[in-house]
Amino acid sequence: MKINIKKTTDITESLRTYIDEKLMPLAKFVKHFDETGEAEIWLEISRTTQHHRKGDVFMAAADLRLPGKILRGEAAAENIRKAIDLVRKELQMEIEKYKTKTVKFTRGEKNR
Repeated sequence: MKINIKKTTDITESLRTYIDEKLMPLAKFVKHFDETGEAEIWLEISRTTQHHRKGDVFMAAADLRLPGKILRGEAAAENIRKAIDLVRKELQMEIEKYKTKTVKFTRGEKNR
C-alpha cells in the first residue's frame, strides 16, 4: 500500500516512520478488495490554527482509495501522533463497515 502525505507542517523522519508503522497494517484488511494490488492512502497533516497552543490543534485526515470506493477518516487532537492514531482507528472502522456491506455470507446456502 502506498501512503501519500500532504503536509502543512514539518514532518521529521521519526514521524514519517511512525505514520508508516501505524497505517501500513491496514493493507492486510483491504487486500481482498484491492484487485489491482495498489491501494493508496492520502494523508493530510496540518495544524487547525497557528496561534493556539492548547486543545485540539493538530488535524489528520486520511482517504483510503479502493477500486470504486473512497473511505475517509478525520481526527483532531492535541498531539499529532494521537491524531494519527485516531485516524487509523476510524479508517479501520470504515473498512469493517465496508466489509460487512460487500462480503456475502453463504453459510447454509447451496450453489444451484
